[in-house]
Amino acid sequence: MSPRTAEHMTWHQSPHAVDGVMVYPSDGEAWKHFNNMHHHFSAEPRNVRLGLCTDGFNPFESFAAPYSCWPVILTVYNLPPGMCMRPEFMFLSMVILGPSSPGRNIDVCLRPLIDELTQLWSSAALTYDISRKQNFIMRAALMWTINDFPAYGMVSG
Repeated sequence: MSPRTAEHMTWHQSPHAVDGVMVYPSDGEAWKHFNNMHHHFSAEPRNVRLGLCTDGFNPFESFAAPYSCWPVILTVYNLPPGMCMRPEFMFLSMVILGPSSPGRNIDVCLRPLIDELTQLWSSAALTYDISRKQNFIMRAALMWTINDFPAYGMVSG
């Protein structure tokens, strides 16, 4: 609903490579391959492309007190580089708490988020674009995850 944000949601649509060097993920092979495989999604440049970031830490800064906190953050990759990593465009979707790392059970914790993302992929959502003053059917796709190797092992199963 913010006109300034809405107009930037299609920024990724134009190429930004400089002298053949990738400047942004939208210039990369993975993004282009995704567009080729999913024409129905890429035909609407306002569809949302997301990255999922997670990693665990001990909030008590002590290994003597075993406790684990795993924030799960979604980032929007439609936006320009100066915007997509700003806190207001990074969405804390859940926090997984416990006496230890979720390990192999992280999929149980992520299930509600995966169900919601699946719904946004398959069923879509009627959305209002204030910059164009029109409704459109918005879909969302989880493009990739960003984490260290231990977290990657857990998230990818």
